[in-house]
Amino acid sequence: MSDPARPRAAGLKRRARRALGPVGSVVAVRTGQRTAVVTYDDGPEPGGTDRVLTALASHAARATFFVLVSRARRYPGLLREVVAAGHEIALHGVDHRRLTSFPAAEVRRRCADGRAELEDLTGQRVRWMRPPYGAQTLSTSLAIQWAGLTPVLWGPSSWDWKPITQEARLARVRETASAGSILLCHDGFADARDAVDDGPAPALDRGELTARILDVYASYGLLARSLGEATADGSAIREAHFRR
Repeated sequence: MSDPARPRAAGLKRRARRALGPVGSVVAVRTGQRTAVVTYDDGPEPGGTDRVLTALASHAARATFFVLVSRARRYPGLLREVVAAGHEIALHGVDHRRLTSFPAAEVRRRCADGRAELEDLTGQRVRWMRPPYGAQTLSTSLAIQWAGLTPVLWGPSSWDWKPITQEARLARVRETASAGSILLCHDGFADARDAVDDGPAPALDRGELTARILDVYASYGLLARSLGEATADGSAIREAHFRR
């Protein structure tokens, strides 16, 4: 027998998160369009980003790439390819260390420096910042905003960071596909060069996964767009999600 108090508690918790939205993160887009936002973290990376770009182009889709500055310095040409293809550049971090491991003043400095460097490299305005691992506190969220950026998390995930099959990932995408959602994907995998050790990268073809995700979206009548495009026609939904 289900507990009727559970959905009420979940609803209250959701309303509380949205009430604190101005100090929280973008988690979805309120839109009347049949669009969904597709995002990529941890690139650019040869063998990942280039294949993702090919899949996006074949489906006339656009995405937002949350870039690591540590990667952009190594692969500036690949970063320029992302921009030339019409996609949006956002900040994921100077490296992949958790922002919650730094004091707020250092978070602000790292975000401001990372934003400036990406803007110099791309000639494109950088508006969004996704904290590595989605880890943030109230103070780090405010520090991101003081650096002139808007924090962004996600709704559904493609689970492309897990050691599971493509079919399992696609099943998850089918279950969670909806207009206005922000899908978390990766075009790279952070490692020691990005100041972290998250173990071995999962073995997958990121381009194939992207193509199949976009096929799923098309079957639901959804068009993949960047976060900037989606919010231009709609409005960002912000919620307070804090975790270390």
